[in-house]
Amino acid sequence: MILLLFSCKETQSDQHTNHQIIFQDLFSSEQQDDINCYRIPSILYTQSGKLIAAIDERKPSCGDLRSNNDINIVMKTSLDQGDTWSAVKTIIDLPFGKSVSDPSMIQDQITGEIFLFFNYMDLINAPNQYFLQYISSKDDGKTWSQVIDITNQITKKEWKNDFKFITSGRGTQTRHGKILHTLVNLEHGLHVFGSDDHGKSWFLIDTPIEVGDESKIIALNDGTWMINSRVAKAGYRYIHQSKDQGKSWVTHIDSTLIDPACNASLVRLSLKANGSNRNRLLFSNAYSQSKRENLTLHISYDEGKTWKFSKTIYKGPSAYSSICILRGGDIGIFFEKDDYKQNVFTKVTLDWLTNGEDKI
Repeated sequence: MILLLFSCKETQSDQHTNHQIIFQDLFSSEQQDDINCYRIPSILYTQSGKLIAAIDERKPSCGDLRSNNDINIVMKTSLDQGDTWSAVKTIIDLPFGKSVSDPSMIQDQITGEIFLFFNYMDLINAPNQYFLQYISSKDDGKTWSQVIDITNQITKKEWKNDFKFITSGRGTQTRHGKILHTLVNLEHGLHVFGSDDHGKSWFLIDTPIEVGDESKIIALNDGTWMINSRVAKAGYRYIHQSKDQGKSWVTHIDSTLIDPACNASLVRLSLKANGSNRNRLLFSNAYSQSKRENLTLHISYDEGKTWKFSKTIYKGPSAYSSICILRGGDIGIFFEKDDYKQNVFTKVTLDWLTNGEDKI
């Protein structure tokens, strides 16, 4: 039996609707003497209705993977739509000098298997090499497989000492079952990788995409693949689209999505082909050109061409975010708050986001 605990809660009022946004602090370094910070949130709402929130547990410092000798990946779960959460459970904890970072999750909608990807470094014996790995669960995160290394499947031999990583947060799966995710090689570009056989094997699409850093990929209603990318010093999000399954890409800047070069989240809320009344995409980011602040949720009804409604979730310091869709269409958001001091979960409704103009 999982013990459910009430998390520390904070509320914020929307001055236009009087809607109370409740922030539940799931992972806070302020409450842990031996943990410097928690960073890099990833959230998944499973087919059975379970929420899994995974994150880096960074012990000696808040530094990233290549400069930190002790990063673990931990998780919490919720069985009641995020109202209450379990105690922290460690998923991966390696000896000092070996670290893992940047969790991202995908659930195969056909098999039900959950894949949790991450990046690994042995900073003592191989300080310049990044390894790309995952674990999987067939029982909604109760137990996890041994670590599976897919570095050789999704990278090239000449990339051995390159700065490369699987992007955090989440990947996606197309209606036809293909699993898709993104990885970044800072020397050789953004790439797509995936699986056609439900994770038995993995492939790399060797078509570098410029320009792009941490990114999110999604399949549009007409089969086009769309990537939404963070780009350093640009001030905006870059959009890449492919109509030939990654063989070629067309890129443009979305000048309506300002961004301070920070990881964001992109998910599908609904699709007409699946029986919904409308196609809907959701996007969250730190909506500022210069600072990681003003976490904002956006919705598109034309497959990302425009974003009709945008609402601030939190005006203060806010960075990486990860979105999930809850039962009934409510929207869950897990994000870094107040200069990485807290990592909070909140949920809002489509009705709130659209000022009552849209309901599922």
